[in-house]
Amino acid sequence: MADDKTPAPDATAPDSLVRTPLRAERSMDVQTMKAFAHPLRMAMYSRLTDVGSATATALAQHLQESTGQTSYHLRQLEKLGLVEEDTSRGSGRERWWKPLGYRMHVEELGQDAANLRVMTSVLHEGLRRRMEAISAYLDVAPREPREWVDASVDTTTTMTMTLEQTRALSEELMEVIARHREALGSSGNSPAEEAESRRVRLYLSLFPLVEGEDAATP
Repeated sequence: MADDKTPAPDATAPDSLVRTPLRAERSMDVQTMKAFAHPLRMAMYSRLTDVGSATATALAQHLQESTGQTSYHLRQLEKLGLVEEDTSRGSGRERWWKPLGYRMHVEELGQDAANLRVMTSVLHEGLRRRMEAISAYLDVAPREPREWVDASVDTTTTMTMTLEQTRALSEELMEVIARHREALGSSGNSPAEEAESRRVRLYLSLFPLVEGEDAATP
């Protein structure tokens, strides 16, 4: 999840849903996608979404890399428009960086076979990290405070819907998320409330099921 003012990464939003709240305006083109599809850059971006913002030194320590490497790749991510300096953090001695949301038009980026392989790699890396995050939570859930477990949700619902119904559900869900994010940005939490806060993540997937001969093989 990106910072409060920036939409979270949205890898598959079609043009018809661009105006939906939280749909990132920044579209990833082919060159940006290829430059982003670097293992360390993707790992650094993922870590930034985990913690909100971090320094090159903190990223290097977490990923067991040199500060020179993380500093270089942060500058490249900045050039790509995928991170920016977090001016609300730091003392001026070292820059803090935060992630920026992006969109991937899969119907455009996947037209060329070479691009399709890169796009698939990026999307599957995101899926792998998603599964890791969910698995990590499930491992510790029995030891988590009961109130946090009760506030969490892990559910799957399958329905038969028309395109219009699916679009309406998607837009309404995004509007709910946007409303809560906006409330967080203007809540002015007290120090006590800040101490009780934790980074949380919401995964929301809504897509048509692919079966039988319609299933595509990368």
